[in-house]
Amino acid sequence: MYTSMDAPGSPGIKPFWTSSAKEGIGTSYSIESRIWFSISHGIVNEIYYPRIDIANTRDLQFVITDGKNFFSEERRDTFHEMRRHEGKIPAFEIVNRCKSGNYEISKTIISDPNSDVLLQKVKFRNLKKNPLRIFVLISPHIKNNGCCNNGWVGDYKGSPSLYAERENVAFSLQVSNGFSAASAGYVGYSDGWQILKKYGYLAETYQRSLNGNVALVAEIRPDKNGEFTVALGFGENPAEAGEKARLSLQKGYDLAYDRYIDSWDKFLHTLNKPVSEEKFELFDVSSTVIETHRAKGQFPGAIIASLSIPWGNSKSDDDLGGYHLIWPRDMIESAEALVAIGDFDNSKKALEFLKATQESDGHWNQNMWLDGSPYWQGIQMDETAFPIIFADILKRYGIIKADYAWDMVRKAAQFIASYGPVTQQDRWEEDGGFSPFTIAVEISALLCAADFAHEMHQHKIAEFLRETADIFNSNIETWVYATGTETSREYGVDGYYVRIAPPDSAMKWAGSAMKGFVPIKNRPSWDGMQRPENIISTDALALVRFGIRKADDPRILNTVKIIDSVLKSHTATGPVWHRYNHDGYGEHRDGSPFDGTGTGRGWPLLSLERGHYELALGNKKGALELIRSVKNQTSPGGLLPEQIWDEKDIPERNLYNGKPSGSAMPLVWAHSEYIKLARSIADGKIFDTPPQTYKRYIVENKTVNSTIWSFANKVTMIVIGNNVRIDVLAKAKIHWSIDGWQTVNDTETTDSGIGIHYADFKMEMMRKGEKLVFTFFWTESGNWEGKDFTIMVG
Repeated sequence: MYTSMDAPGSPGIKPFWTSSAKEGIGTSYSIESRIWFSISHGIVNEIYYPRIDIANTRDLQFVITDGKNFFSEERRDTFHEMRRHEGKIPAFEIVNRCKSGNYEISKTIISDPNSDVLLQKVKFRNLKKNPLRIFVLISPHIKNNGCCNNGWVGDYKGSPSLYAERENVAFSLQVSNGFSAASAGYVGYSDGWQILKKYGYLAETYQRSLNGNVALVAEIRPDKNGEFTVALGFGENPAEAGEKARLSLQKGYDLAYDRYIDSWDKFLHTLNKPVSEEKFELFDVSSTVIETHRAKGQFPGAIIASLSIPWGNSKSDDDLGGYHLIWPRDMIESAEALVAIGDFDNSKKALEFLKATQESDGHWNQNMWLDGSPYWQGIQMDETAFPIIFADILKRYGIIKADYAWDMVRKAAQFIASYGPVTQQDRWEEDGGFSPFTIAVEISALLCAADFAHEMHQHKIAEFLRETADIFNSNIETWVYATGTETSREYGVDGYYVRIAPPDSAMKWAGSAMKGFVPIKNRPSWDGMQRPENIISTDALALVRFGIRKADDPRILNTVKIIDSVLKSHTATGPVWHRYNHDGYGEHRDGSPFDGTGTGRGWPLLSLERGHYELALGNKKGALELIRSVKNQTSPGGLLPEQIWDEKDIPERNLYNGKPSGSAMPLVWAHSEYIKLARSIADGKIFDTPPQTYKRYIVENKTVNSTIWSFANKVTMIVIGNNVRIDVLAKAKIHWSIDGWQTVNDTETTDSGIGIHYADFKMEMMRKGEKLVFTFFWTESGNWEGKDFTIMVG
């Protein structure tokens, strides 16, 4: 055996993450344990500590050799069987059987409920007479980075240990039976995988590998029954990590396992399950998935989007975040599901997190780390609107009172009224403009906020917010309903709602859905622009979901007809819908991973959203069929993916028709939607439809003939018969004329009470071609705007 202090090959090959197609994700239900873990291909992948947004490993697996020519690794060379404890608790029992029949590894994986330690109880069975050797191999990826890690072989007070560290996070891997040999090397050059592949045993060992992409290996000595326990402890320094690992081993696996199972079992018995003849087989699993994605410690209310990184094995450290970040929209969908299962305490904590991370101007970041630091920089108006709707749900369930959330609601409503309905990014984070989904959420939020204002005796604010919502509602068809197009003629309808209307053309002219171009992201440059009337999406169904339009409104039915013709795919497990035509977010047609371009696939999430629409339409049978088909699209561990592969099988890429693709899995939002659809089916009504919108626009059919002009929405032409409300963010005198400045008028703005000043102009009697020309004198600063603005009657 060759032994050296420093491993050669620094800094190792470029680090990548691992598969996003998780089959299991877990954590202890206790707050004492700050460990979250993921599983795919029969092995542990990312382990998160001390926060759910900080991954510290790439993978942890066993390698088997005969010391000579036989080399086998769990991930690639075994058939995997995995099951949850009792089919629902996130304790995972895995059996990996060697494809050549030489061995079997059985293991149960949990996190220690009392400590920051991942535990694996393992039984190794040699199925042949020839001696076999078993090694544990771990790849650090500390603090979301595969580079700049330090790894070494050492011990904690006599207990052999594999250590890794970066900055203020360290881990210590110890085994109940100790090691017979160990090494630390650089990935691709001197790591244990390379040595074992070449020699069959640790013919070369190195004590340390510093500041690089490193991997650690140790040969394990099972007891006479082939059993051993692996403890991976985490701490702020190597000594703390070593102490935690050793203590867990000393206390014993069985004690930790019993508490782990008991705490999850108690949680499952608290669920408010829907009363229905339908079993809703994913209800318990979906509930544990959401709870597993909740943060602990300093940030107990946060919920991340997924413990996975889409197409992770093709992603380098340049993609630090993956989906282990907070998207306010995704988080609120999950927090609403907590209400649906009766977890009121944690749903309130989610609101507390939102209150703490709201920006000073009222909006939330596109996505963020647990401490509220932004990752991407976009602004999505639905992510500012959803917190208001969520607060309203909590208020209606008696979880909070109006004053508890009023400051947050007021600031968010002010932001929406100031800058909506246009959004910088739609819910798919790709385009700005007028999105039917975003507009539906904005309108709902404004009416919910108005109710908050009313309960806080802010009646002037309440009236202004309701009037703003009414104007948004009355202009939806102007903004996003296309008529007289080639598509409408092809499908025999008079019109349909488009995916999004460009902001500039929409501001200038009422027929916005048929003006300008929409950039198509994730597509080759030659396919990067489309006219808005050519882009069909499922997003208009939100108009029904949020109580803005009836399910059988002819315009909705027209749109559904085209959606099903253009976006629906039939798979071996049931139907799925694509986000929109020309979508590029998905694997290429040959199955290769999404790499900035690709082809969008079907989303189970959209099937569940469609189930809500079918229920609103009175088609309970259709809703049940969809919730059942989605169950068949899960991973073996019952996890719902972001996308489904809906083309021919490509076994060599592990892609099968009707089964998960290589995108994120689980998508927590999809599990949340499952819970809400189950609740909606059982209750016979849509769980999260705001009663305010339904009453105002479906029951009372409230409409107005007005348009808003603002600096965020500079309308230059309105439909004949419409009036105009001018909104500005400071007190002003509006200097205006309707006859080319021959006659001049001045109108003082009115203070809405919410930071917006407005004035209404009656233009309904003006003839086509006539213009309102105006400018501003800013009262507080004493300055003129210095520019004229024009609105023409079209």
